[in-house]
Amino acid sequence: MNEKEKLIWDEILNFELDDPDSSFSFTDRLARENGWTIEFSVRSIMEYKRFIFLICVSDTPQTPSDQVDQVWHLHLIYTRSYWIDLCRNILKREIHHGPTSGSGDKQRFENQYEKTKALYSKVFEQEPPSDIWPSSKIRFSQLKFTRVNRHQNWVLTKPFFKK
Repeated sequence: MNEKEKLIWDEILNFELDDPDSSFSFTDRLARENGWTIEFSVRSIMEYKRFIFLICVSDTPQTPSDQVDQVWHLHLIYTRSYWIDLCRNILKREIHHGPTSGSGDKQRFENQYEKTKALYSKVFEQEPPSDIWPSSKIRFSQLKFTRVNRHQNWVLTKPFFKK
């Protein structure tokens, strides 16, 4: 990292998503909405920060893991924190999250995801953690998500059989 990138990284690293005055923090909500532990949520937030930094230092589009994308989606609804505190005040730029335009995007996003993981390895001098940044095969094979109210519905995990 050059000096300018180090300054941006330090600012992103020190950026706090949790409001110290809130009894139900961003991290608490992230954990609850995704069925994650607090520890996994904290780690996913760190990976989100790394992803945001990669966007800042790259001239090409970046694609997040699903876990990082879940942090990003939640952060986007904390509009002041995202648009003012992070984008305007720290990054000095807007970072938009665009939806896919359809199934024809799959190969493009798979390629971008692999390039994102390669850039991660180069910039941070370590491999991205596989439980948050799985292989492309895993990342893009599990795309049938549905929002479920767990107070009204049961959610049962399908058995997994290896072929």
